[in-house]
Amino acid sequence: MSADDERTTHFGFREVGEGQKAGMVHGVFTSVASKYDLMNDLMSAGIHRIWKDAMMDWLAPRPGQHLLDVAGGTGDIAFRFLKRAGGGARATVLDLTESMLAEGRRRAEAEQMAGQLDWVVGDAMALPFAENSFDAYTISFGIRNVTRIEDALAEAFRVLRPGGRLMVLEFSQIPSRPLQELYDLYSFNVIPRMGQLVAGDRDSYQYLVESIRRFPDQEKFAEMIRAAGFEMVKYRNLSMGIAALHSGWKI
Repeated sequence: MSADDERTTHFGFREVGEGQKAGMVHGVFTSVASKYDLMNDLMSAGIHRIWKDAMMDWLAPRPGQHLLDVAGGTGDIAFRFLKRAGGGARATVLDLTESMLAEGRRRAEAEQMAGQLDWVVGDAMALPFAENSFDAYTISFGIRNVTRIEDALAEAFRVLRPGGRLMVLEFSQIPSRPLQELYDLYSFNVIPRMGQLVAGDRDSYQYLVESIRRFPDQEKFAEMIRAAGFEMVKYRNLSMGIAALHSGWKI
């Protein structure tokens, strides 16, 4: 038994060996890849596109910047970044799951922007890039699926250039307990059933709902980002805290 299998982590509400989680997450996203946008629509009641636009508003891409979008799957963030950044910008999309990247490469935007895009299969906890390589690092609805979030944040810090920026978009916690309980009722009772009806896959959607509840709240996650070395760490709640944007700088 490996050391990773001896240490445990969570896979939704289940405890599993650390060595098992990456393969299990890979299985989830292989299953949902062809319906990934639909999955996000179910998880966010259709407003994830507005949240992603808010992410770009705060990031404020500029000409010549190079973005690393981790867990970038179907290219949503990379396409938005390149459209806003203008001349000379590049985006590298990294995902653990080849089938997710394949969905991204099929999109019309991928063909139009082919000269500015790279698609890489890789692990957020062991990025295949040199240090000080990127101007911006984004991860959207992906960091809660990483086995060791601290390792992913350390890798983000390593590959960013001095002056580079981290930005994380993730489902979070609503500060109002009654509203959080209402959202939990929707999440646990509606989303898995809709996943079964629409995608024929209840279990993957059940995991995704559970993974949101296991993710640290806004303040705790901000502390994790600071612990990785980032400065000027801030967050903004979206839709009352259903999701949150976290920002940090490598100074």
